[in-house]
Amino acid sequence: MEGVEEKLKALSIARRLQPEDPAYLLDVTLQPGAGGSSAGSVLAVSCSSHRLHLHNKETLRPVGEFRGHTAPICGVTFARASPDLLFSGSADGTVRAWDARRPGSKAVQEFAGDPAHRFGGVDVNAADVVVCAGTEQLDEESFLVFWDARAAGKGPLGVYSESHSDDITQVRFHPRDKDRLATGATDGLVNVFDLRRGCEEEALLATCNSGSSAGAVRWAGPGLDRLLCLTDSDGLHLWDLRRLDTEEPLTLYSTADARQLTPLAGGGSVDYLVGAQWLEEAQRLLVVGGTSGGSLHLMECTEGGLELLSSPQGPGHTAVVRCFLWDEAGEGALVTAGEDAQLLLWKPGGEELAPGRQATMKSASSWKLQARPHKHIGNYSVVINRQGPCGIARFSGPAAPPDSSEKAIVHSGLLFKTNER
Repeated sequence: MEGVEEKLKALSIARRLQPEDPAYLLDVTLQPGAGGSSAGSVLAVSCSSHRLHLHNKETLRPVGEFRGHTAPICGVTFARASPDLLFSGSADGTVRAWDARRPGSKAVQEFAGDPAHRFGGVDVNAADVVVCAGTEQLDEESFLVFWDARAAGKGPLGVYSESHSDDITQVRFHPRDKDRLATGATDGLVNVFDLRRGCEEEALLATCNSGSSAGAVRWAGPGLDRLLCLTDSDGLHLWDLRRLDTEEPLTLYSTADARQLTPLAGGGSVDYLVGAQWLEEAQRLLVVGGTSGGSLHLMECTEGGLELLSSPQGPGHTAVVRCFLWDEAGEGALVTAGEDAQLLLWKPGGEELAPGRQATMKSASSWKLQARPHKHIGNYSVVINRQGPCGIARFSGPAAPPDSSEKAIVHSGLLFKTNER
């Protein structure tokens, strides 16, 4: 079978969807296959218009949409054991479940807590039993809210409130272990929990300090026992959780700015990191970077940093790419979406049936740019320019140990809070 590196190098556009709705495409997820097969047939895309669009993964043909959220959508994921169930979370304070077989219908389940909560991240565990959402900061507290996915409308099972001190942006259950949870926030911390242990203090296994607002958190590694964090300032941090019970440092690789790690052909570097995905069949950690003009660059992340694998050519995106996924089924395929409202399907040796290039829709976006100061992260002052549910962090000030106003232990790139004052 052709290796994944050869497939990535041979990528070209096979399908392009240019919707009439000039909304940013923010996140994309692929329906799991029934009966444990690798993938289903439906893509779900969240949009800046607060809608969810469904597409055939082979043709990108629209097959329907869901409406109901009244604020930015912060995450979208299919259930694993029940692949027709699609979960979405929103800053409107709800998590909703939709039946992908019935596009256009109302949500079949709705989960909510405190009416004042605005969610910034959401996920469902590997057993499809527990739903978790992370909130923006409210009255100097941030919450992880848990529900029983089988009992919608009965209120939360409980909350964690001590582990983050700012907006929670990432909630990621382990793909196999139903009780393992990783979370990230704008306080720069990435926490790992074992929900079997019950109360928050006992459940917290590790707190990793990225030094910056967490933009993406992904499980990775052959045993899915590594954790990758990409920050809003394009930092990259890779930790090995197998070392939790050893004296070895958890940090395998760490850089405050990964954009300069991989020189591009002809010079220059990527302008931002789009995201990352662990490729199970290939046993590789794929990181995608992009430029403001829409070009893409595919890289592998290892303990040594980033290595450029491929820079797909062709008239692709015309603005910032917001999300991607790699479909390992068959010959492999890359799906990308972004601020130009385009959804693109790339395949090895692909030939586009309807070539053409859409002008940028960036100026047509309805997002309002907001800037607000954030708390200190270490000794950084942070301002986040928010555009919808995403943002770009700007930092000032020298690097320094954690704020001496609270007790903390720093070891091997980790920050462990204590209860001492």
